Amino acid sequence: MTVYDRFRAMLLEATGTLRVGAGDEDDFGPVINERQLSSMLSAVEQARAAGAVVLTGGGRFTDEARTAGYYMQPTVIEQADPAGEMSRTELFGPITCLYRVKGFDQALALANQSPFGLTAAIHTTSLHRAMTFLGRIRSGVAVVNGGTYGSEPHMPFGGLRQSGNGWREAGAEALDVYSEWKTVYINHDPGAV
Repeated sequence: MTVYDRFRAMLLEATGTLRVGAGDEDDFGPVINERQLSSMLSAVEQARAAGAVVLTGGGRFTDEARTAGYYMQPTVIEQADPAGEMSRTELFGPITCLYRVKGFDQALALANQSPFGLTAAIHTTSLHRAMTFLGRIRSGVAVVNGGTYGSEPHMPFGGLRQSGNGWREAGAEALDVYSEWKTVYINHDPGAV
């Protein structure tokens, strides 16, 4: 079994255990509104029509507990065209695509082909590969052996290309983004006033 096949099986198993609902114990809640849900469902259908395979999910929850909300089933897709709309759109929902690559260089090239660059991650035991990834990936945040979540509040956070607004928010850098600096000199001589 290849690494891809093993990873796919593990991802599908983990996806099947995700809890979707409005409670604190749930992994995912609803998407923001009907328009966003419709956009995500349309993107999945367009990818399917173009030859992608939906391995799990791909639809709206229709059970009684979630039918009134905008709940998207956690969705895993493979065989999506890397240059297609599914691969080049930020959907902001529980949808992921798997891509089969021949090795590290092809994987890195595929990641850098994206018009977005907010966060990126690699999972490896090779320090050399991790350092090469960190130096070559085009993203505002890069993680080794962790998820592609945002930064800690004290660290700068922001993306490259079409992700974010080009600024680094949070951390000390936020002071520059949200401030207008002024240099002030005060010569104190009470007798001169």
